[in-house]
Amino acid sequence: MGREYKNHIMIDNKIHFGKPCITGTRISVENVLELIEEGISFENIIKDYYPDLQIEDIKACVQYA
Repeated sequence: MGREYKNHIMIDNKIHFGKPCITGTRISVENVLELIEEGISFENIIKDYYPDLQIEDIKACVQYA
């Protein structure tokens, strides 16, 4: 799988106290993973929660974890 997530995940001490977030957003990896754990599909995460995300962003969260 490699480290393809690196283009999608950033850590910045000024955003969410340095928690990993989707690059260019304030959406934390943790929040996305919680939705996945609840059984919400990638498509519904985008449609119902985070319309600014792409499927690749969500996959990067899973790879990061």
